[in-house]
Amino acid sequence: MIKGIYQFISEAQLKKYAELAVRAGVNLQKNQLLIIHSDIQYATFARLIQTVAYEAGASNVFIDWTDEQSTKEFFLHAADTVIDHLPDWQAARFKEWEDAGAAYIHIISENLEVFKEVSTEKINRFQKASRTKLRDHHAKIRSHEVRWCLLTVPSIEWAMKVFPNLSKEAALQFLWKLILKGSRADGKSPIKDWESHNRSFESRKKILNESQFESLHFTNNLGTDLVVGLPKDHLYIGGGVIDKDEIPFFPNIPTEEIFTAPHKNKVNGKLVGTKPLIYGGSVIDEFYLIFNDGRVTDYFAEKGQEVLQNLIETDEGSHYLGEIALVSNKSPLAKSDTLFYNTLFDENTSCHIGIGNASPSNIQNGNDQSEEELKAAGLNTSLLLVNVTFGTEDMNVEGIKEGGTEVLLMKNGDFQF
Repeated sequence: MIKGIYQFISEAQLKKYAELAVRAGVNLQKNQLLIIHSDIQYATFARLIQTVAYEAGASNVFIDWTDEQSTKEFFLHAADTVIDHLPDWQAARFKEWEDAGAAYIHIISENLEVFKEVSTEKINRFQKASRTKLRDHHAKIRSHEVRWCLLTVPSIEWAMKVFPNLSKEAALQFLWKLILKGSRADGKSPIKDWESHNRSFESRKKILNESQFESLHFTNNLGTDLVVGLPKDHLYIGGGVIDKDEIPFFPNIPTEEIFTAPHKNKVNGKLVGTKPLIYGGSVIDEFYLIFNDGRVTDYFAEKGQEVLQNLIETDEGSHYLGEIALVSNKSPLAKSDTLFYNTLFDENTSCHIGIGNASPSNIQNGNDQSEEELKAAGLNTSLLLVNVTFGTEDMNVEGIKEGGTEVLLMKNGDFQF
């Protein structure tokens, strides 16, 4: 029996989860370098992924450890000049990894209390400095030039946030169950389940890509009334994607979204957030955004107004959208009817937008186009991309074609095609 946070999951099941990340998530190739990003408190799972990766033929597996408690001390006590500057060696190591053809697995969890003493303004400054220095790395991530996978493990703190009325043991056990079920990692053969899951994306993507709607219209009774204009020759992505060498992989475990890039200047109306947005360790809740000609011109949050302001004011591009995603409320994750306080999980329970940078992969031949060509096509650029959930049980979505013909795509939160 594995102790700690793993006591409610068998070693065999945990290894299946690790194999899903390695063999389907990043689809690790023989003699390939793997980089694992993990907090030290998740060392057991990180080392298991390392073992599985070597079994899959990895040339080397490097674990890039972090420590949230040390990070908290950094934010509280480091000099301002350090907060505002990411050392050159940080960017240099990513370049060396990418030159070696590395794949990346990120293990994440949630502890919403760990940074409660830290200034949100200071966190935002550090994130801006980091994104600026690692701009090239993030560009390769967004364009799928490198393969990567994001997946979660529970923590006691996260479990108690999601299930505050349960004991620590019961909360942890139930969160593990939902993580594995939502990630489609609880069956006899998770990899085969993901292959089947991916096939369900393909038919819908084909319909959407052939339809080439001029815009999507989102409405619900909560107050969302949003028209999202789309660029010419836009492409929807969902499920598995393909890297520059035509190797398929799954960036997110779980994933339920089909998404494309909005036209930067053609988003109008009001969006009302439906689940808390976790940003920089802080919570933004009960909020709305107003768009005029693509730009966020007004916003308000009952909780986390300063955090929301820092997010939107990161750069000029963070005033615009880079992603619009359709997500059914009938997926295993959505049907759990759980508020996860985790963006990866909450964004995959209903429709969401992405504030910030657009992926070149969301227009035809986008990865071969220059920055100026992408800008002319209507794609936004920014240092960040932050997803915001706004879908509801009564969400309707209509695709509007050239000439004004409307096609019902989603009714009461579920696909109609």
